[in-house]
Amino acid sequence: MPLSPKEIVETIRMVEFENLDVRTITLGVSLRDCTAQSASQCAAKVYDKICHTAERLVPVAKQIEAEYGIPIINKRVSVTPVAFLADSFSEEPDEIGLALDRAAKNVGIDFIGGYSALVAKGATPGDKRLIASIPRVLSVTDRVCSSIDLASTKAGINMDMVAQMGQTIKQTAELTQQRDGIGCAKLVVFANMPGDNPFMAGAIHGLEETENVINVGVSGPGVVLEAVRGAGPVPFGKLSEVIKRAAYKITRAGEFVGRRAAQELGVEFGILDLSLAPTPLVGDSVAEILEAMGLSCTGSAGTTAALALLNDAVKKGGAMASSYVGGLSGAFIPVSEDAGMIKAVRCGSLTLSKLEAMTAVCSVGLDMIAIPGDTPAEVISGIIADEIAIGVINNKTTAVRLIPAPGKKSGEWVEFGGLLGRAPVMEINSESPAAFIARGGRIPAPLQGLRN
Repeated sequence: MPLSPKEIVETIRMVEFENLDVRTITLGVSLRDCTAQSASQCAAKVYDKICHTAERLVPVAKQIEAEYGIPIINKRVSVTPVAFLADSFSEEPDEIGLALDRAAKNVGIDFIGGYSALVAKGATPGDKRLIASIPRVLSVTDRVCSSIDLASTKAGINMDMVAQMGQTIKQTAELTQQRDGIGCAKLVVFANMPGDNPFMAGAIHGLEETENVINVGVSGPGVVLEAVRGAGPVPFGKLSEVIKRAAYKITRAGEFVGRRAAQELGVEFGILDLSLAPTPLVGDSVAEILEAMGLSCTGSAGTTAALALLNDAVKKGGAMASSYVGGLSGAFIPVSEDAGMIKAVRCGSLTLSKLEAMTAVCSVGLDMIAIPGDTPAEVISGIIADEIAIGVINNKTTAVRLIPAPGKKSGEWVEFGGLLGRAPVMEINSESPAAFIARGGRIPAPLQGLRN
């Protein structure tokens, strides 16, 4: 349905005064027809297809911005997990990663996601070669993002890959140490990873998707914050209704932009991901919403309950506005990208343990968290295992994006700039889970996975 005049006026107000924006338009591109007998041949096919398919993405997004006055912050592409292509040849897949980066720069997009593998039950030779290449590729590319799905409620947790990813994250940080380990900001580990998520670093074009599709990620923490503040000290049932109405408006505006972009590009509209994705700007923070509910500081007692209410209300409001809500959809709690989260860490209210508890009720997981650079790989693997277990047992998506900041200790800072922001290096429990991680194998799927 087109936006009504009243909705147009409300949208303009939300853009001008409440930081509403479309965080990303992400064009999904299938690479399943790009297999070849050598890495160089495959890379050439990948480059040509992305350049041809996505050549109009940025101009169309700018046209929509100018036409409707709704900012579109990022223009992105997601592709079929590259590990599937890597099984068609025996060489290292680095050339494909380089081709992805060149293609992204050629068409002018901000990021390209899909240098990825799905290994919840096990890894093929192509999966293993791709995972081994991740530190190298992320250290020499600017716009390539990588994700590994290593667990699901149906399959359990691949602990061999959990151990491997601890090493991979360490190596990536070391190879990008001149920029505070920024390569790790482009690398995320998942349980129950969706194939239609438009947000980086975890965006892929899932195997169940059509040839090309537009997925939109809309963000409105500022809109929800103003709604909560305006509601005053109402009971929780009323507060939930207030948040639902705000989420409804955000979703309507986002789907309108997504469908318009899909129409202009001649591709299908996929989903609207209505995640509340914060930025370092004051007033565009999920933590500030929680504090507007009555918490003295995010991380205090009551924080998990407040986040649960927020996440549930956002999903309900979005589902009322669109039949095609997908991706992650809810509230993100990245430390470096949220001014309120940063403040809560600095004052000691928000700890890694509290963040882990919060992830049981929010959209993603431990996101954009800087940890001491000397953290052992097995400790990183243990943190991954804990967070992934929350997703597997609760049949939800969870993810881990940790940055071991080279040469930095807890209390120091890392600087990434832009939407990635800055973050304090958080203190972690350094007791070793090495013997636990070394067991290897697969933690079996929970009883919840037996749904047939």
